[in-house]
Amino acid sequence: MSRFEKLQDYLKNNQSTWLVTGVAGFIGSNLLEKLLILNQKVVGLDNFDTGYQHNIDQAIQDAKNFSGKELGGNFKFIDGDIRELKSCQQACKSVDYVLHQAALGSVPRSIEDPIKTNRANIDGFLNMLVASKDANVKRFVYAASSSTYGDHPDLPKVENKIGNPLSPYAVTKAVNELYASVFAKAYGFKSIGLRYFNIFGKRQDPNGAYAAVIPKWVSAILNNEDVYIYGDGETSRDYCYIANTVQMNLLAATTVNDQATDKIYNVALNDRTSLNTLYKMIEERLIQRKHDLKNKVPLYRDFRAGDVRHSQANIEKAKSLLDYQPSHKVSKGMDETIDWYINNL
Repeated sequence: MSRFEKLQDYLKNNQSTWLVTGVAGFIGSNLLEKLLILNQKVVGLDNFDTGYQHNIDQAIQDAKNFSGKELGGNFKFIDGDIRELKSCQQACKSVDYVLHQAALGSVPRSIEDPIKTNRANIDGFLNMLVASKDANVKRFVYAASSSTYGDHPDLPKVENKIGNPLSPYAVTKAVNELYASVFAKAYGFKSIGLRYFNIFGKRQDPNGAYAAVIPKWVSAILNNEDVYIYGDGETSRDYCYIANTVQMNLLAATTVNDQATDKIYNVALNDRTSLNTLYKMIEERLIQRKHDLKNKVPLYRDFRAGDVRHSQANIEKAKSLLDYQPSHKVSKGMDETIDWYINNL
């Protein structure tokens, strides 16, 4: 039995209180769902800047459908902003674990509005660190980013080798790691950072100018709209299904291995999928499930500013120190993702 399997059995019979910031977002709502299934109490913090009430509602409903129990009573929501210290302090009261997901994502968004990205991702992050430290939470786990590797050429990416940032977003995520490290040295407050690679799965928003590529393409194909690929389509990424991400958050929050804290971990599969291959995977699954759809040729545009050419993660550190064992490869995760979009878009 894996550590994650044992952890789930333990949590079902031992209730703690978890704060999930950005709970109305894609990753946050999936964390909420899993924690409710495991009989945990959850405090959610969000300002609905990029998240949605329907994500919270669906997470609670999906947890109920899975467990057969009414679980909404274990959830408390705070409509607040991480850029306000008081909101962070209120959210951290009597909390055991903090899973800090709230941020303004997207490299293009940060290039267009670096000040807004900085306020959310650096000012907001510092507020959450201070509030969590002062509340004496057991563990602070935060969403870091693969963008921190910047222009470092090595593949696969190893946690202790980073390059120069290529976007304001990447700068903010690198600063998060620096602040976390300083808090460990100055205050003895040890946290764990999770460098997310390209996370995908249910509830990932297909709408808006900064939508991620998978939901954006799914929506376009279903609605018979043009699909755009930036560059020649051979740009590659390490796509990681949301279930693997949830696993890493819970493993990081509850580890009793002191050697595993005050560290950064890649959250990925140690695999690479090109945009051209990704498009074929999505299109094939949609056509298999909806026979009225036909093959559609994507349109190619110029490369985007701030994008790296290839990205792939070494995950040995997460395996050895946290016993991370990804449950979903890209193909399995894509099957579940496409099923969800067909039923919910």
